Amino acid sequence: MNAPLPDVPEVRVVGLPRLTLGFDLAERIDQDTHLRVHGPVSALTGELLCRLADDISLRGRGGAGFPFGRKLRAVAMAATRRKVRPIVVVNGSEGEPACRKDTVLLNRAPHLVLDGALLTAEALGARVVVIAVTRDSTEASMRAALAERGVSDRRGQRLRARVIRTPERMVSGEASAVIRAINGGPALPQGRRRLAAEAGVDDAPTMLSNAETYAQLAVAARTGAHRYVATGLDSEPGTVLLTVSGAVARPLVIEVPTGIPLSHVLQLAGATPLPQGVLTGGYHGNWIDQVSAHRAFVSRDSLSAMGGSLGAGAMLPIGRETCPLGEALRVAGWLANETAGQCGPCRLGLPAAYRGLLDVINGGGPVAVEALREVIQTVGGRGACKHPDGSARFLTSTLSAFRDDLAVHLTHGGCGRETVGVLPLPGPDDSRIALPPGAMPAKENDTAPGKKIVVDWTLCQGHGLCASTTPELIGLGPDGFPVISDSTVPKHLYKGAQRAVRRCPALALRLERVARNSHKAP
Repeated sequence: MNAPLPDVPEVRVVGLPRLTLGFDLAERIDQDTHLRVHGPVSALTGELLCRLADDISLRGRGGAGFPFGRKLRAVAMAATRRKVRPIVVVNGSEGEPACRKDTVLLNRAPHLVLDGALLTAEALGARVVVIAVTRDSTEASMRAALAERGVSDRRGQRLRARVIRTPERMVSGEASAVIRAINGGPALPQGRRRLAAEAGVDDAPTMLSNAETYAQLAVAARTGAHRYVATGLDSEPGTVLLTVSGAVARPLVIEVPTGIPLSHVLQLAGATPLPQGVLTGGYHGNWIDQVSAHRAFVSRDSLSAMGGSLGAGAMLPIGRETCPLGEALRVAGWLANETAGQCGPCRLGLPAAYRGLLDVINGGGPVAVEALREVIQTVGGRGACKHPDGSARFLTSTLSAFRDDLAVHLTHGGCGRETVGVLPLPGPDDSRIALPPGAMPAKENDTAPGKKIVVDWTLCQGHGLCASTTPELIGLGPDGFPVISDSTVPKHLYKGAQRAVRRCPALALRLERVARNSHKAP
C-alpha cells in the first residue's frame, strides 16, 4: 500500500468555513479573490495584537502549542532591549509524511497566511518576513502571492519578504533548523538550546510560527475576538485543520470546530467505525485505542486526557486487517532514517530502538521488551533536538496502546496478520534504515564466522542483558560486567550474538570483523 499523500488532498469542512472560506470558488485564491472573500484587514498595534491573541487563546499549530501572545511579547521585549528590528518567519516546512494542512493553506490560501505574517511584522516593527517551504507547489504559490502584492526582497523597500526552500525531512521543520537554513546553513537543528525570540535569523529576535497560526490570526483580526470565540470550545475556541489519513477511504484535510467528536471526523474520511487504534498528532504523537478514539473530542485537553495528542494535527486510524506493531516498525525505521546524525540518541539510539522493536515483534520475549524500554529511556530527553523525544514518545505509546498484540507476539512470535502499510511514508523502501557502522544487522547469508563481540567499556553499564541472551558467548564477572571471549563467534551462535548486540540498552556491544592477518600461527 504505502501511497504517499498528495501535496493538496481533498479539503472538507464541518460547520462554517473560516480558514477554508472561498475554497469552493477557486483551487488557489489569488489576491483579488482573497479580498472579495475575506475583505481587507486593518493593522494593529503590538499591544492590541497581543491582546487579541490572548483573548482567543491562540496557540501555535505546529505541534508545540506555545501561546502566540506570550511569544509575541518576548520578541518585542528582546528587540526593545537590544535596540534591533525583529524578523518574522512563517514556518511552512512540513516534512512529515502524514501532515498536509500547512501545505494546503500555502497552496490554496496563501494571502490568508501572508495577512497574519504582515500583521505581526507591522505590530513588531519588523522589516523582513521569510517564508520557509518544502515543496515545489508551495514555493511557487508563495512566490506568486508575494508578486501579486508587489513585495520582494529588494533593498530600499519598507518591507522585504522572501521564500526559502528546505529539504522535505522530519527534522527540517524544527524551529532551529529553519533558522539555520535561513542563515545559509544546512536545514538541521542547531544542537544547542537557543531561544529564537532572543536571537534567531541574523542573530535578531525572531517571531517564528507555522502557517496555520498566522492564518488563524488573520481570521481573528477580521472577525474580532468576540465572534472568533463563538465557535468551538470555551477553553480552545475556533477551528483547527486536521490531516486524516491511514486506513481511510480518502485522505482529507478537514477544518472542524474544536469539541467535535474525533470519531465523526474519522468517519468523514471513510474510516471504519471501530478502528484498531488511532495515531494522534503524527509520527511524533501518541497512539490511542479504539475506546479512547470513540470518546475523544478534537481538542488538546481531550486528546491528552485519552493519552493522545493534537500535535501537528495528523490523525491516522488503522483497521484490524493489519499488524499494528508492524505498522509501528515501518514508522520507527523511517524515524531512524530521518535523524540529523548530530548526537548519540539520534545516530545510535533510534536505530537501536528500531532493532529492539523488530526483536519484540519476532518473539524476543519479555527480555526483548525490557531491552527496548531501556533504549527508549536512554534516547528521550538527551538529544540535540526534539526528534529523539518525539520518536521515543511514539514507541512508548505503541507498547502501551497495543498490549494484546504485544502479548501475542511475545508468546507466539507473531499475530498472524500481515503489515499492510497503511501509514503514509515517502518511498517504497521506507522501513530500511541506515544503521551506524558496526551496528548493521547481518543479512540472511551473512552468518559465516569471522566476527567477534566487542564491548565499548565507556558505554557499558552492567545491565547484564547480554549474558542472559547468549550465555554461551557472554558471562558475567564478579563485578556484574560482561566477560566476553576474544575468539570469533561460531556460525551456529551468530544470530544469538546479533540478538545480544540489539538488546544492549547502553549500545555498548557491536560485532566486529576480525582481520585475516590478526590470527597468530600456533
